[in-house]
Amino acid sequence: MRRSLAGVALAVTSMVALSFLIPLAALVMSLVKEQSVTAAEQRAAALAPVLTLTTDRAALRESAAGLDATEHLVIHLPDAQTLGRTQAPAALLERARRGRESISQQISSGWICLQPVVLPGDRVAVIENFVPEEELSRGVKASWAVMALLAVGLIGGSVLVADRLGAKVVRSSKNLAQASRALGEGDLDTRVDPGGPKELRDAGVAFNAMAHRMTELLAVERELVADLSHRLRTPLTALHLASERMAGTPESARVEAAVDALETELHAIITAARTPLAVGPMGQGLLGNEAGTHRHTAVAGPSDPRCEAADVIRRRTAFWAVLAEQQERLCSLTITQEPTAVSLSDDDVAAVVDALIGNVFRHTAPGTPFGVHVVRTAQAVELVVEDAGPGIPEPDRALSRGGSTGSSGLGLDIARRAAAVTRGSMRIARGPRGGAHITVVFALAPPLPSQRGPRASRRRPVWPLKR
Repeated sequence: MRRSLAGVALAVTSMVALSFLIPLAALVMSLVKEQSVTAAEQRAAALAPVLTLTTDRAALRESAAGLDATEHLVIHLPDAQTLGRTQAPAALLERARRGRESISQQISSGWICLQPVVLPGDRVAVIENFVPEEELSRGVKASWAVMALLAVGLIGGSVLVADRLGAKVVRSSKNLAQASRALGEGDLDTRVDPGGPKELRDAGVAFNAMAHRMTELLAVERELVADLSHRLRTPLTALHLASERMAGTPESARVEAAVDALETELHAIITAARTPLAVGPMGQGLLGNEAGTHRHTAVAGPSDPRCEAADVIRRRTAFWAVLAEQQERLCSLTITQEPTAVSLSDDDVAAVVDALIGNVFRHTAPGTPFGVHVVRTAQAVELVVEDAGPGIPEPDRALSRGGSTGSSGLGLDIARRAAAVTRGSMRIARGPRGGAHITVVFALAPPLPSQRGPRASRRRPVWPLKR
């Protein structure tokens, strides 16, 4: 590319230089010739007054010497005498004498100027001034050489400037090409330093934005795989409990082995999906980009995700209550009767309930009781899941994605991000039962235009789910 730009500069500058140099060279040559001829005519005219006063040869030679033209200034007197060495053709000389006209004409060896002078007695003398060919072009070659050097310098400078500009463009293009190649080979950290012309700078900025967005999308996809895989652990837990009830039967060992193998594969998928990518802080996953989780407007439209959290929590708790009965766990549910509309889909709220209760089954011994409570406040819905297990020793670490020990660490993160979508929050503490006490706060969804104020507050007493 640099060679092409230099070639273009060379061609353009050469054409421009030639378009000026050729006419300028011709003009210089014409000016030098014109100056020489004019000087010869002036010398001939200057000697004419002397010739009208005297025809004395000595006086004429002295006057010609004063004009600094002794060698080429010739005087043809009326008596056919000639002072000097003539170069004029006889025909031109006779024409000037007879016609009494001034003649300035080029001959084979130079330029001849003939100036007739009328003397007393109607006699005619002719003053001849000859300009040799070398005098007509004196200094022309030197002028041409200077102009040629200037043209070469101009062309060389333009090529050099074009090469430097081309180098800057090529450098930026190469950097962009190398970064694109590296990104194509899987180096998600690659970025370019935008430089060069405005178009290439814009291309570099667009490339960096594309690479950043690509890493974001890949991270979201990998976290989505991990989250979906984690949600499959809910039916796996049910299968584990079913296999325990089949203990002692010929099929129990095979079913248990198959369930263990499936759980191992799911854990491997989650681990592989959560292998760190070369990305910045993301905070994205199943529920979308947390940087954009506050996308809900002040008035929710019909197209916004929306559900009654209490209804979903009631259904999912009833599902887990069956499994709790099989492990002789006491499962209690306290749920409000007030409206609990949140800006989440049924599946998202169900994922939160399954993640929290599933953690109780996975990390506490069979027979450990737990409770689920749904409380409506002025601006939020609080979901509380507590148990009588060992609790969570490091709550802050558990709240970070993948920070839990002994598990994939995604369940609590699913609940945390679901709360963040509604501008809510999540807290982990030790409850009155001695175990974990997890509170997930969902902000209430904005009322629909057709909705009126909330109904009068009513509370349902504790509903023990036990058999």
